[in-house]
Amino acid sequence: MEYLDFELPIKELEDQLVKCVAIGEESEVDVTETCSKLEKKLEKAKKEIYKNLTPWQRVQLSRHPNRPYTLDYINAICGDTFMELHGDRSVKDDKAMIGGLGKIGDQSFMFIGQQKGYNTKTRQYRNFGMANPEGYRKALRLMKMAEKFGIPVVTLVDTPGAYPGLEAEERGQGEAIARNILEMTRLKVPVIAIIIGEGASGGAVGIGVGNSVYMMENTWYTVISPESCSSILWRSWEYKEQAAEALKLTAEDMNRLKLIDGIIKEPIGGAHADRAGAFKAVETHIINTFDALKDLTEAELITQRMEKYENMGIYKE
Repeated sequence: MEYLDFELPIKELEDQLVKCVAIGEESEVDVTETCSKLEKKLEKAKKEIYKNLTPWQRVQLSRHPNRPYTLDYINAICGDTFMELHGDRSVKDDKAMIGGLGKIGDQSFMFIGQQKGYNTKTRQYRNFGMANPEGYRKALRLMKMAEKFGIPVVTLVDTPGAYPGLEAEERGQGEAIARNILEMTRLKVPVIAIIIGEGASGGAVGIGVGNSVYMMENTWYTVISPESCSSILWRSWEYKEQAAEALKLTAEDMNRLKLIDGIIKEPIGGAHADRAGAFKAVETHIINTFDALKDLTEAELITQRMEKYENMGIYKE
């Protein structure tokens, strides 16, 4: 288990608890009371730390190496019913963007999302979750397929941004993302988007347009990463914490500004601390949201989605 800087007090208490239990097992000393006190102290420390997280600390949690990724959620929610589909029918299969059909109970869904890697080899294979144009075109192909067969779409967003390489621009990165945004506004099936990790720039918006958009508690969603914002405004990455604060990128900020429809609570310690709990929370939100959308007609779905985005940014002086 890896710990972030602000989690070190938790690590110390957990280490003490492990030693306490070991002493009790290796000797005849009764350490039950001591262990109980340490457990209560640990629980209190967790609640205090995770209740008062700064925007930058939430950014760090969203990038935690043990945090579950898109395929983890899909495999946990759908089990062996998930069938991955590949390719954009034009260039190649982008490994940073995954998608396919899966079932929750008796209901089929088209799942689409960015996938990151777990180690150096898989991170390179997945291009660090940064999709090329063919990834967005694959996503759109799968969305149109879902529309053809009346299957609702679920997108899971977790990317530091669309791939910014020269070859991506040559193949039309901007056009691919813009096309996805346009087409997603007028899909004739329910679209549910969930930010499960990083939600940066057009890379996130390219699959983030939906009838309902949710953010997990320890995620972020904004036009630029705090580090890049800091390097532009202050010409240094040292001000990333101030940038994170100014960008209003947390789920709480986005919900207050009415740019998302709700926040999915994570287990104490983050999604990586209780993966099963995080999977269940996402599954519950997908089911409940689909139940609220399934009786809308095609025209109502499109109108609701269009009005949702048209009303963003409107204010009165």
